[in-house]
Amino acid sequence: QLRLVESGGGLVQVGGSLRLSCAASGGTIASYAMGWFRQAPGKEREFVAAISWGEITYYADSVKGRFTISRVNIKNTVYLQMNDLKPEDTAVYFCNADGLMQVGSYYPNSAYWGQGTQVTVSS
Repeated sequence: QLRLVESGGGLVQVGGSLRLSCAASGGTIASYAMGWFRQAPGKEREFVAAISWGEITYYADSVKGRFTISRVNIKNTVYLQMNDLKPEDTAVYFCNADGLMQVGSYYPNSAYWGQGTQVTVSS
């Protein structure tokens, strides 16, 4: 069974940067589309970014130009580089595997979620 573990979250000031990692074990992600989502307190989980097995990328409009998703299959890991962070980026960030990428959208696979990592941006 594929297991995902996120890391790299923390407290950062406005304008700062963080790099999140999503490490997979129990299987290989090389043929999977992978996605990042986030959930702020009192809000629904929302899409952030996705990357296909062929490294096609999609981003939510709110993070375009600031966040970059990447993958290193030999490390079985997906990354989310977050720059120019804003208070509204504060959330728990979750990794998802083996979702469906279609015409600019990523539909998560409910079977493969990580436990999340907290990102807090202070102003």
